[in-house]
Amino acid sequence: MDIVIKAAQFILSLSFLIVLHELGHFIPAKLFKTRVEKFYLFFDYKFSLFKKKIGETVYGIGWIPLGGYVKISGMIDESMDTEQMKQPAQPWEFRSKPAWQRLIIMLGGVIMNFILGILIYIMITFVWGANFIKPLDVKQGFAVNKVFKEYGFKDGDKILKFNGKEPLDVTDVNKFLFLRDLKTLDVLHEDGKKETIQIPENIGDIMWQKGIMTPFEVRIPAIIDSVIPNSPSDKAGILKNDKILAINNEPVYFWNDFTKKITATTDEMSLTFERNGIQQQVNVTPNSNHKIGVTPSKKDIVTIQHKKYSFLESIPKGNSLAIWTLRDYITQFKYVFTKKGATSIGGFIAIGNIFPSTWSWQVFWSITAFLSIMLGFMNLLPIPALDGGHVMFTLYEMISGRKPNDKFLEYAQITGFIILIALLLLANGNDIVKLFS
Repeated sequence: MDIVIKAAQFILSLSFLIVLHELGHFIPAKLFKTRVEKFYLFFDYKFSLFKKKIGETVYGIGWIPLGGYVKISGMIDESMDTEQMKQPAQPWEFRSKPAWQRLIIMLGGVIMNFILGILIYIMITFVWGANFIKPLDVKQGFAVNKVFKEYGFKDGDKILKFNGKEPLDVTDVNKFLFLRDLKTLDVLHEDGKKETIQIPENIGDIMWQKGIMTPFEVRIPAIIDSVIPNSPSDKAGILKNDKILAINNEPVYFWNDFTKKITATTDEMSLTFERNGIQQQVNVTPNSNHKIGVTPSKKDIVTIQHKKYSFLESIPKGNSLAIWTLRDYITQFKYVFTKKGATSIGGFIAIGNIFPSTWSWQVFWSITAFLSIMLGFMNLLPIPALDGGHVMFTLYEMISGRKPNDKFLEYAQITGFIILIALLLLANGNDIVKLFS
């Protein structure tokens, strides 16, 4: 059932984004009196699930859910209709239009993605507001990764300021370290001393190479909130509200201590816990995923504050969210070109897994806004067969005054398809490897 809910959200979000992206091409094409032969959700190789001709355009749904397209007359695109290009140019064709009109038509999809992302973020802010956690509202402080302890951080630290300013949400610290220019963190140690700690300039690269994506984790007492049925913990007799005291007679104080010890092995271990004031001990063996099937109680761990926004207040807030989403995505994009990045690229399974296993409209629209911004950026990459490739050739024409010949554009389109297919195979191949490893 979890897979069905994830898949339903993924398909709905993807379909919504594809239709609006292609509408971004369709609208300016029609405004400039350019004939649009097809408007398709998904690809229709050999046959369509549905199609209907209205006016000069066939609207349809294909059977290959890898995207969508609009087929514009007189343009070398996904259809690779080279026969049409051998005929004399007609006034309603894409190739007959001025370069500036062709540029707007090609940019339409990307512009639609960015506008859509902004609008969704505005409405999310207006409808649901925002939750945030202030620095002193993290009751037990943070558990710190051992690499960051070398810089002077300690378990139990409360983070007070980012670059000398109090953050709106202190739990953004990991994201800011990885993607934004954090130079200093002001902390309050458990002994009551305050300290300003300098952050290495290449901290993002350090986190990436060492796989430290969450160097700071909110400390949670090791108290069981729920036990998954038929899990190792369930079979061992562990219950809700049990307080974990030790693993293999080594003391456990917080949940991060507990998970470190659990994930370190799949061997049987003794687990000491307190139930109703009485200490007990059982043996439990983690499964192949280094888990024993329990979740922590988060009651009274942090104080979450909530802010409501009027519609007018939501506009700048939504714009800011969209801009920072784009900036963060561009910042992390550089890691794709590393050896580790190549194996980290995810395909449809990875994207589908972003969605939760329970339906939440707030989360659904948040992910859809992010994907819209991401798709806008990806489509702007100067790769033939993407919108960015067409934009690149059109800009070359506008600057040089020379239009690339049709044969060159045909070969460029084929090259672009080969690149995209290779990336698609790499991304989904990584998904399959991760699924079975």
